[in-house]
Amino acid sequence: MQPPRAAATGRTASPATARQINDRLALQLLQSEGPLTAGQLKTLTGLSRPTVADLVERLQEAGLIAVVGESGAQRRGPNARLYGIVADRAHLVGLDLRTHSITVAVADLLGRVRAEHTVPINPDGAADTAVATALAAVDKALAAAGAPAPHTIAVGAPGLVDPATGRLGSTDWTTTWHVGLVSALRARTGVPVLLENEVNLAAIAEQRDGAARDRDTFVLLWLGHGTGAAVVLDGALRRGTSGGTGEIGFLPVPGTGALPSASGCDGGFHSLAGSAAICALGAEHGLPFGDAVGPRRVNERPSGGGAPAEAVSGVSDEAVPRAPAPAPTEATAEAPTEARTDAPPAESLVRAAVAAGDAGAAFLDALAARIALGVAAVCAVLDPGCVVLGGEIGCGGGAELADRVTGHLARLSPLRTDVRAGSVGGRAVLRGAVLAARDAAQNELFGAAGPATSRRP
Repeated sequence: MQPPRAAATGRTASPATARQINDRLALQLLQSEGPLTAGQLKTLTGLSRPTVADLVERLQEAGLIAVVGESGAQRRGPNARLYGIVADRAHLVGLDLRTHSITVAVADLLGRVRAEHTVPINPDGAADTAVATALAAVDKALAAAGAPAPHTIAVGAPGLVDPATGRLGSTDWTTTWHVGLVSALRARTGVPVLLENEVNLAAIAEQRDGAARDRDTFVLLWLGHGTGAAVVLDGALRRGTSGGTGEIGFLPVPGTGALPSASGCDGGFHSLAGSAAICALGAEHGLPFGDAVGPRRVNERPSGGGAPAEAVSGVSDEAVPRAPAPAPTEATAEAPTEARTDAPPAESLVRAAVAAGDAGAAFLDALAARIALGVAAVCAVLDPGCVVLGGEIGCGGGAELADRVTGHLARLSPLRTDVRAGSVGGRAVLRGAVLAARDAAQNELFGAAGPATSRRP
């Protein structure tokens, strides 16, 4: 354990502000280090023993910390008491909205998931029915976690989220029931409901728990049903004026035979690296479909907020031959994200190519060349130094795909860029939602003021 760097000196804080800063510092240490004794808090904070005793008493009275044990089996007395954050002080809800499903996670104040529930949604049905189904899923997850009510809710959804209003932008491809659900949650719960683009949340997850833990500046390139990107510069998410930062599916690239338009990303980067395009590429290389590709997912809008698009050569996800999807059951509804039937068809194809070794090498190299076009454009504008290949396909390709992208990128760009495979996978959006809800809840409960910390999103 290392004591945090002291806050910069300057104006003298008022007693109330100093107490708030000290309390926040102690809570941050309890969050990062786990239960600590008063003596350990004194050592790590550099505060005096009386000051630590006062803050421990304050935080206990506020219901934020409690005695959770003793520091040694043979030790007794006040100095041996271990203090920890009261995790059940607040319950958080994270939601991952897809066109055909919703996944709900309920977590405690430390971000530990207590319950998770997934239900399929019929996107062709009435929006009110879809909203009612989603609300019931939230209620079921809360009940399973033993949570009477949520403190904070964070929602990850595809589309443009207006940074000024926190609402989904009005576009031709905005899913109606997503808009209705966010409005219903705000009206019904009366608690903060945070709405964020799904790829931005995935970037938070990769930075906190995944492949970008050592990076304050990086770009997440999402490769799923469609394509998207999230930009993190100096620890902060960059959303753009309209929330459209990272709409890489619209990026004009060679090799598509067309140009994207304001109403669709046909002819853009999506037509090279979306799931349907990858399946078509696999067919060109003689790779099998069928069970190797996985269950069908029809009419899924590209991840990252882009408009619907068909792949090159007119091949769409629906046109790819594969085994029919099983009817949703309670067992599949509760399965982890990677096992759900909304996985992009190309995920299994890419994983199979990696496992095939030399037999899949030509396909992976061709796919890497396509991905490198998008990465090179990102690097030319942002020079992030690190690009994480996220989403189900980016994670499925692993180091084998990332290394190939690195090779092609070196021939396209003079900028040194570390290309890595994401490690959180298809669950990144849900994990990012839980982390965003945790940050918001802790900011409120722990106090907004505090010492200088790493500027993570």
